[in-house]
Amino acid sequence: MIFDALTTFGHEQVVYCHNKDAGLKAIIAIHNTVLGPALGGLRMWPYKTEQDALNDVLRLSRGMTYKAAVSGLNLGGGKGVIIGDPNTDKSEALFRAFGRFVNSLNGRYITAEDVGIDVNDMEWVLKETEYVTGVHQVHGGSGDPSPFTAYGAVQGLMAALQARFGNEEVGKYSYAVQGIGHVGMEFVKLLREQGAKVFVTDINADSVQRAVDDHGCEAVALDDIYDVAADVYSPCALGGTVNHATIPRFKFKLICGAANNQLATEDCGDEVERRGILYAPDYAVNAGGLMNVSLEIDGYNIERARRMMRTIYQNLGKIFAIAKRDGIPTYRAADRLAEERIATIGKIRLPHMGQSGTRFLGRMRGL
Repeated sequence: MIFDALTTFGHEQVVYCHNKDAGLKAIIAIHNTVLGPALGGLRMWPYKTEQDALNDVLRLSRGMTYKAAVSGLNLGGGKGVIIGDPNTDKSEALFRAFGRFVNSLNGRYITAEDVGIDVNDMEWVLKETEYVTGVHQVHGGSGDPSPFTAYGAVQGLMAALQARFGNEEVGKYSYAVQGIGHVGMEFVKLLREQGAKVFVTDINADSVQRAVDDHGCEAVALDDIYDVAADVYSPCALGGTVNHATIPRFKFKLICGAANNQLATEDCGDEVERRGILYAPDYAVNAGGLMNVSLEIDGYNIERARRMMRTIYQNLGKIFAIAKRDGIPTYRAADRLAEERIATIGKIRLPHMGQSGTRFLGRMRGL
């Protein structure tokens, strides 16, 4: 069963991590390391079944490969998931146990923050392995990647607005933002700073109220967000919200947000294309966080990070151009751009098999 899944998605390695004393049940998936070591965040989520966790980590790690490839980074794709409730199950032992498993891979996988994880959790992981990014600035890291992911998403949004409407005036349009966690709230803040009309929804009522009080957004019920008469739908939480149940309700002209895996299935991408809705491929739009933490590997610089994130605009332009040239939906054009780069580099490089040494460790710990 597992090998069938690996064959389907093209993964190189899947590692199950268990420590009874620490309460750790985790999975690390390494998808492709032709371009370099697999860098991808660690997600903590109360999955209903172990199969759900496996499905998520396989899908997310594959997405990281494509995200890194489209972004022009010398990195592969990987992801980690911990099965547990981030509100009640976190502990130092849990994250240090996970860090030891990461360390055992000798750099084939470098972890970072994702849903349910924050900088403090990464501090515990750092105690056991050098192969971690997104740590606090005092350790040479960049801290919380959320503002950078949101900043990069706005660069992608501007490119998408240009392609759909012929201008980049963010404040001229209205947005239905689904999910206002760390990234979503930063994204909303940037939209409102430019005067945009923003509708928001989230499972966390406090977050919704904060968006209303602090940023002047309009609150919408969870299921009603798909019916809002806004110009842009911006999913910024978990994936799969662009599906066959929601698409018929869309009045949007553009889909552009920071969530991963926004299309529930590939044929949903075909359907939005058929309906004349422009889809900005998620892994190209939300690459800012990956770009930001990738710079920690060689020495972090915030100005360099912002310059790199502005390339998201050009990357989206390439994708839209390929879609128009080849007569294919934008999600396929993004995949084509990524696959062509991986195939080209794959002719001169083998998969990254890890490395020993403390180059990364010494820099990250300020030694």
